[in-house]
Amino acid sequence: MAVGCKKDSTPNNGSTGSTGSTGTTGTTGTTGTAPTPYTITEDFEAGSKTAYAAADINLITGSWNFNDALIGSTAPDVKDGLKSVRLRTGDIAMNFDINGLSQISIKHAKYGTDANSTWQLLMSTDGGTTYTQVGNDISETGTTLVTDSFKVTVTGKVRFEIKKAVGTTRVNIDDIVFKGTGDPGITVGGGTTGPTGPDTTATSNPTTARGVTVGPDAPPVTGENSNLFLGNPSNATPSITFADNYLIDQGYYVESYNSTKDEPNWVSWHLDASNIGSVDRLNNFAAFSGLPPDFFSVQSNSYSFATYGFDRGHNCPSADRTSSTDANSSTFLMTNMIPQAPNNNEHTWANLENYLREQVAGGNEVYIIMGSYGTGGTGATGQFNYITAGSAHINVPSNVWKVAVIIPAGTGDISRITATTRVIAVNTPNVNSIDADWTKYIVSVRDIETATGYNLLSNLPQNVQDAIEVKKDAGI
Repeated sequence: MAVGCKKDSTPNNGSTGSTGSTGTTGTTGTTGTAPTPYTITEDFEAGSKTAYAAADINLITGSWNFNDALIGSTAPDVKDGLKSVRLRTGDIAMNFDINGLSQISIKHAKYGTDANSTWQLLMSTDGGTTYTQVGNDISETGTTLVTDSFKVTVTGKVRFEIKKAVGTTRVNIDDIVFKGTGDPGITVGGGTTGPTGPDTTATSNPTTARGVTVGPDAPPVTGENSNLFLGNPSNATPSITFADNYLIDQGYYVESYNSTKDEPNWVSWHLDASNIGSVDRLNNFAAFSGLPPDFFSVQSNSYSFATYGFDRGHNCPSADRTSSTDANSSTFLMTNMIPQAPNNNEHTWANLENYLREQVAGGNEVYIIMGSYGTGGTGATGQFNYITAGSAHINVPSNVWKVAVIIPAGTGDISRITATTRVIAVNTPNVNSIDADWTKYIVSVRDIETATGYNLLSNLPQNVQDAIEVKKDAGI
C-alpha cells in the first residue's frame, strides 16, 4: 500500500519548490506508448460549506463527505487562495475513487490560535468499506501551510480520508494534489470563478423564465424573523405606479426593484441556522416570470462576460439559502442580480458573506440588507456604465453596500437590539481592483443612508437607530 510520507516544511509562499533528482535504476523495457501522467489539485475554492454538520459537498474533483468540518474563508483560516478546509474533530473523505495514483500531497496548518493537534491520512482500496492508515500521524504545530507527500504503490482504485486523531483543536487542509499516470477515472470541473464560472455567461440562449415556489422553510411573511422586520428602506410598494421602487416579495427575500435600471435597489432578508442546509448551489440563473408586462425582463444571458467583464452578482447569496432547492433556486433569479466586478463579487463580497454565515454558525441570527447605487463600474474588461441587452440598458452600479445587524439567536428581537448591538455596514466601489479584505470598506449606516437617501432600520426605536447607525464596526 502507501508507504510513509515526505514532509516539505517550507512555508507556502506562492513560489515553486526545487526539483528533485531523477532516479536511474531499473532495466529498459520494450518500446511502447507510455501512459500519460496527470496532476489533479483539489483546492476547495469551488465549494461552499459554512457549518460543521455532516454533509456531502460537490467539489471540482467530485463529491466529498465533510463530518465536523467546513470550508473556511475567514482571516484565521490558513489557505492558499480564498478557501480551505477547517477540520475540527471529524474527517473529510472522498466519495469517489481515483486510478493510477502514485503520490498524494496535502497542505496543512493550525487554524488561528488553536493549540497543537494531530491528524491522519487513511486509504481505502474497497470503495470506502475499510480504511488503513497511510504513514504516521501528522503533527500540526505551525500557522503557515506546509506540505506532506505520501507515496502510493498500490495498483487499482483508491480513495482517501483525512481524519483528526485527537482533540477539538482545529486544523486547515488545502490543495490536495493527486499525481499519477493513465486515466484517473474522474472528471475535473465545477469551478466558480473566471469566464466559465457560474456567475458569468457566454451562452447565446436564455433559460426559461420562472417564478418562486415558497416552501415552509421560507422566513415568515410578517413579524419577527421576516425579511422586512427591521423596515422598508425606501417605502417600496407593489404598484407599477412606482416602477423604480417596486416591491417584490420573493418569499425567501424581499426587494425593491428598479425598472429603469433593470436591477434591485436593495434586497432584504433574515438569516439564521434554519436557512443553511446541505442543498448544492443550483446555478440555475433565469429571468423572473412575475415582473409586470411593461418591465424589461433581464435574461440569464443578458450579461455578456466576454464583452463587459461583469459577474451576475447575487444580492441575497446562494449560500444563505441552502435549506431546500426552492430556497436556493430563488436566489438565481436575475431580479436578484447586479452587474458586479468579478473581484468584488468573488473575493470581497464572498469573504463578507462567509463571515456573516460564520456568525450564524456561532449561534447568532442576522438581519441583512444589501443594495447598490450610482452608475459606472469597472469589470474584467474595463469601465462601463451600462450593459446593453436588446432595447434595454442594464445599469452598472458604481457602489455596492450591505448592512448586517447581528444578535444572538432568540426571540423578542426588537427589544434585544440595543445601542450596543453589533451592526456591520460596508460600502465598496464596484471595481475589479478592489481589495479582498472587506473590513477596509467599513462605514456607518448613516454613511449609506446619506449616499442612497434610504431610511435603514426604520422599525427600530429612534434612540436605538441614533446610537447604532453612527458607529463603525471594528471588523473581524
